[in-house]
Amino acid sequence: MDCGLSYTKISLHQSLPLTVKPCLSSSTCFAFNNSSFGTSVGCRRSLFVVASGSSSSKCEFSGLNAPLEPATPAGRLLSTVLLNDRKYFHVAVQKQLEKLAYERDEAVARMNLSLGSDEAFLHRRIAEVKELECQASVEDIMYMLISYKFSGIRVHLIPRLSKCMYNGRLEIWPCKDWELESIHSCEVLEMVREHLTTVLGWKEKSNVADNWTPTEVQKFKLCQVYAASVLYGYFLKSASLRHHLEKKLDHINPYLDIASYNQLLLSEIRSLGSEIVPFGCIGGTRSTSVGQIPLLREKKQDKLKYYVMSFDPETLQMWAKPKSKEALNLIEKHSYALFGDKKTGLVASDEVILTSLASLKRIVLEAIAFGSFLWDAEEYVRIVYKLKEN
Repeated sequence: MDCGLSYTKISLHQSLPLTVKPCLSSSTCFAFNNSSFGTSVGCRRSLFVVASGSSSSKCEFSGLNAPLEPATPAGRLLSTVLLNDRKYFHVAVQKQLEKLAYERDEAVARMNLSLGSDEAFLHRRIAEVKELECQASVEDIMYMLISYKFSGIRVHLIPRLSKCMYNGRLEIWPCKDWELESIHSCEVLEMVREHLTTVLGWKEKSNVADNWTPTEVQKFKLCQVYAASVLYGYFLKSASLRHHLEKKLDHINPYLDIASYNQLLLSEIRSLGSEIVPFGCIGGTRSTSVGQIPLLREKKQDKLKYYVMSFDPETLQMWAKPKSKEALNLIEKHSYALFGDKKTGLVASDEVILTSLASLKRIVLEAIAFGSFLWDAEEYVRIVYKLKEN
């Protein structure tokens, strides 16, 4: 049975490693359209335990064969540039963002000028339509920025899973585990591997037989794991950057009072430029969203994991949720494009697929990388184009 249109919520709390979960009591949720599935993802035992018969296939990767196809002129243009003229990609992105920002601001200005006139309703409606058009274009641009980051580590996004099935079995090959892990620092990678253990039952010293033993999994449950892992990757990027900045400032001057320390931290965040926006091609001094987090001077934990564990629930929730509606929409659209039916976009709640632990690991590692790159893309875009606060 296909998914209905009511919502089943996925909490980021379910995706955090067990050592971090006690910190988060309130829910940062991502909604999935499903009326019959209500079981949370993430538990202390492995989700996938049923072995079955053997068969194998290879999932073909080529070009930008991503699950989500650009739906706007801006997205299609950048897709073409990325494939055929990569060195001009950032120039094209900046021009598209500037164009969208101008068009949206112009529509709003006309609406404001028409207030009180007979044409007020018309211009208000035009501004609303332009806002929706620009939002869709910006989401496509963010998706192309993410695709650019994946291409930089020579990893193709997994195509729609239905393209990777052969005789009912899903196998993702090559795995690209090393490339997907290479984007993380050692501390972040430690937390990523804990996450793999939490949601998959994966063990670091698993043998080849364990990794490729046929395993059954519910497709919808795997979709939930993927979305939660995207959110977790987003969270890790935000937390690790903040941890790095605070350690750096503590080393520079450990004796500042709270007010001076907070001001210095904000100045440091603003001055980072290309470090915060790792695409590195749009400059600016606008404060990034890292600065929206409450700044409190405390004794800092040396290890990232313990630093994260020291967060109060409110701070943890604030860092865990996507900062913009565009980012949240993109997670939902990408997840449904990857797992959903090609015609309806819905995910069957009772469909079971045959796969392996190696392929599941590849899927989760990609999701975490997607979340990290989404954070980068969001920061890159918001320097030029004002995103909607989530």
